[in-house]
Amino acid sequence: MEKTKIVIANWKMCPVSIEGAKELFSAVQRTCSPKISAEVVVAPPFVYLTELVRLARSFGRGKNLRLGAQDCFWEQAGAYTGEVSPEILKTLGATHVLIGHSERRRYLKETDEMAQKKLAAALRIGIIPILCVGEDKSVRRKGLASAKQFVKKQLLTALRSVSQSGTRHELLVAYEPVWAISSVSGGKSDTPEEAVAMILWIKQLLGAHPFRLATRVLYGGSVNMKNAAGFMELEAIDGALVGDASLRAQEFCVIVKIASSFS
Repeated sequence: MEKTKIVIANWKMCPVSIEGAKELFSAVQRTCSPKISAEVVVAPPFVYLTELVRLARSFGRGKNLRLGAQDCFWEQAGAYTGEVSPEILKTLGATHVLIGHSERRRYLKETDEMAQKKLAAALRIGIIPILCVGEDKSVRRKGLASAKQFVKKQLLTALRSVSQSGTRHELLVAYEPVWAISSVSGGKSDTPEEAVAMILWIKQLLGAHPFRLATRVLYGGSVNMKNAAGFMELEAIDGALVGDASLRAQEFCVIVKIASSFS
């Protein structure tokens, strides 16, 4: 497993203007100097990708900074109004894509089977998937064993079509307990001890299956500059998926520096 921590910024449906997006991204660029060892991936709304890729290329340094997308469709092209394929994302310059985020599962009724098809499509085209898994409050109330079984189903269904031979692919898994996400919990994160227990179990589960994958497992759930060190200092946690805090340039840059200090 790589020691370098990775921080994913999920901007969701923000900012509301290209000017705001460029300003926020420029602040992240300034932080991602050669002195920063952590990897950073910014996932803005689709419509900002082209402009932000151009900014990234013109900046001329910060090779640890990449751009990703917040979703993709499972077909490469065709009559799928409103969708964006992995091939289009790759053409735009995206290197990563979020798949199965809890908000898409919640609001758009995305299923484990849909996540499976999207993940397979991303791997085929050479984009690194960031597979999001995690239980909601109703599952967690039943205990850790129920939460593990819920996450196990999400993982194994999504990875069902991954080849057991041939090309070795890179995969990021983001464990995001839904009950600890800012928009649901009001900012109450999981504890580092509970998060690492689940992440170690996810790694054990993945290690027991012959997937041709190089996998890192991140924590996502109300990560901010106050609690980031508690998660990043744990060797088993390979990084963080950051939501609301990634929209506050100063705070996100602090998180990146914290991740770098443990890389």
